[in-house]
Amino acid sequence: MSDTRLLAAEAVESHIRAFFAGHAVEAVDYGLGPERRAALPALRVLVVEPGPRSDSWAYVTAGCWAPIDQHGDGLEFVMTAHVRDERFIELMAMVAYYHCGGHQLDLEHSMPIGEPWVPGSTCDHLLISLPYLHGPDLEHCPLPGGHARILWTLPVTTAEIEFRRQHGHEALEQLFDEAEIIPTDPFRASVA
Repeated sequence: MSDTRLLAAEAVESHIRAFFAGHAVEAVDYGLGPERRAALPALRVLVVEPGPRSDSWAYVTAGCWAPIDQHGDGLEFVMTAHVRDERFIELMAMVAYYHCGGHQLDLEHSMPIGEPWVPGSTCDHLLISLPYLHGPDLEHCPLPGGHARILWTLPVTTAEIEFRRQHGHEALEQLFDEAEIIPTDPFRASVA
């Protein structure tokens, strides 16, 4: 593994630990398998327990930036959830591989999960958005030779994705605001 990849993943982890000071943070090496691990050799998922900054769990990728670094800029991803569950670690590894394995994600993109976020949930897609729950201090992560932008992977429904296709990302986010959704609630009603 190159020094750049390792340094970038370590810088992201340091940023997350500093941002979530007072929270327990665990770095998990998710078993991607040899082919996927080759695409993401430095990938870890950082699991952040609830604490003084947030009463939710946070799952953050560390290792997406380097494989598709574009002139020092790249992305990492965060998901918030109501509990600690291996399912969310798996989903973050899935997002990382999807992003680095040929389907480059960016702000206002989405990706299908292929199944409910959790059993019984109608959320079956992830919407890439600004990390509204945590703000720009989490979003902007300085790295050696560049910076990573940490974007939110918000679980959404197929109907919400269709609404966004017809009316735009901003219109969907306005619906979320009007409905005052709880983004960590896997059983929330669809706004569209």
